[in-house]
Amino acid sequence: MTSPFISICIPAYKRINYLKRLLSSIQIQSFTNFEVIISDDSDDNSVQELLKQYNDKFTVFYFKNEKALGTPANWNHAISKAKGEWIKLIHDDDWFAEANSLEKFANLTKSNSKFIISAYANYYEATKELDKVAFPIASKNGILQNPLLLLAKNIIGPPSVTLFHCSIKEKYDERLKWRVDMEYYIRIIEQEKDFVFINDPLVNVGISESQVTNSCLNIPAVEIPEIFILLSKYGTTSLKNIFVFDAYWRILRNTNIKSKEQLESFGQKAWPVVIVNMVKFQSKFSVPLLRNGLVSKTVMAFSYLHNLIKSNF
Repeated sequence: MTSPFISICIPAYKRINYLKRLLSSIQIQSFTNFEVIISDDSDDNSVQELLKQYNDKFTVFYFKNEKALGTPANWNHAISKAKGEWIKLIHDDDWFAEANSLEKFANLTKSNSKFIISAYANYYEATKELDKVAFPIASKNGILQNPLLLLAKNIIGPPSVTLFHCSIKEKYDERLKWRVDMEYYIRIIEQEKDFVFINDPLVNVGISESQVTNSCLNIPAVEIPEIFILLSKYGTTSLKNIFVFDAYWRILRNTNIKSKEQLESFGQKAWPVVIVNMVKFQSKFSVPLLRNGLVSKTVMAFSYLHNLIKSNF
């Protein structure tokens, strides 16, 4: 049997109405050389029952997880089952924006890059509004030179907007939950030294209360262990770039960490000097004052210069 050109990998969990929207968008794609992989974390058979409506529409391989793998292990599991030359991970609450979305992705595979991204539109479930998000072309060279700039701002977007070649064997770091996609992109870009993009919004990204964002953003128990992992993997040299420095600054500010003891209270002890010094600088100011953008940027700049002079990076 000939392998498909693209494997559409869907980590699923119960959200049947969203998943149906995605599957229906797959059904109408003009490009048809694909397979669909479903890795199901649900504790019921709702996903499996829904798939019966599509079994004669396109090739579907369904995998039921006996125990829920969670995010992002379920992503990795779906990808591990793919047989296609190209991998298209897409979350169950996202969907293809056009009938030729997959065809446009496929056309970009003729380039020499193994990592492809597209523009997208955020779809706010509550208001039904679409908001297009284009890739800032001027930022590409900066990201290629220093992929850790993605920690300052994830200009690529969620995994659903990406397509990568099967020869890329990197997996999502299952210790991470909130910055897992950014960290994954960093490794791929460090490895491949390139990516291509198309500014057509090929994917709609569902924004709702059920997303991981609501349980991670500015939550110290999530954010602090994650930045420790990032620092352990990539060191502190990248913080010489003030935008990367500012990214860590904002995490500490937004989680209201005011002391080394607070940092260590989440289980990580060997914090770099530059991070401890950031906390010391921030502890001198009230939370409301640091929430003032101008004040925060000014204090951050002084903190950056202090660490630069002291060679703490």
